[in-house]
Amino acid sequence: MNLKETPTGPASEFDEDRCRSKMEENARKIGELQVKLYAEASQSLLVVFQGMDAAGKDGAIKKVFSEVNPMGCHVICFKKPTSLEYSHDFLWRIHQHCPPHGMIHVFNRSHYEDIIVPTVEGYIDSKIVKKRYGQINDFEEMLEENGTSIVKFLLHVSKDEQKERLEERMTRSEKFWKHNDGDWVARKKWDKYLEVHEEIVKKCDRVPWHVIPSDKNWYKEMLVSDAVLEKMEKMAPEYPPLDTSMDRD
Repeated sequence: MNLKETPTGPASEFDEDRCRSKMEENARKIGELQVKLYAEASQSLLVVFQGMDAAGKDGAIKKVFSEVNPMGCHVICFKKPTSLEYSHDFLWRIHQHCPPHGMIHVFNRSHYEDIIVPTVEGYIDSKIVKKRYGQINDFEEMLEENGTSIVKFLLHVSKDEQKERLEERMTRSEKFWKHNDGDWVARKKWDKYLEVHEEIVKKCDRVPWHVIPSDKNWYKEMLVSDAVLEKMEKMAPEYPPLDTSMDRD
């Protein structure tokens, strides 16, 4: 995988209206399957989103899961670890947010931040970072062996598109709250971040990644919804049978 050579937008044959229609249909089907998953309560789904700043993680989550019952779906945003989280192993804060049976949990950023940022900034020894690749593979494999299906997305946006989106956060009042000077600082290290993302896709691959071209939101959202729906159809949740064991006389 060479992300510099990987497209960030749709091919010419993709029509925006058709993609939007397909995404809406997928979202409806995801909602129907989520109700069955919640009722069945014997398996769960973890959806992981990674990507550069302004890659469109928030928007994708909002659109793809627009038809699910909020009671059965939680979104968790991982930011800089707290002092308590720092005092544990790096997966401690992650594990407690993994979904119980019947639930969908969506990670907006995830355990991969504990590889990406330390590598780019160089504040953790490279030997420790290297071990984390294997630990993450083992962790995800353990989750899947215990009934949690995982689908992972790397939202791949171009540097030019990112710049436009970051500038929007400074010029459109409804997006002021998203502005963070730190995003512009991180942008200066674009190539380094890209390299680390490539390493993650290659080395943390026991659960495969979906690299999603993300310059066009309508295309990104359709591809993400396709993958989530495919995963849930493979899980094949079903409504439980009626419990008739209780004596009703």
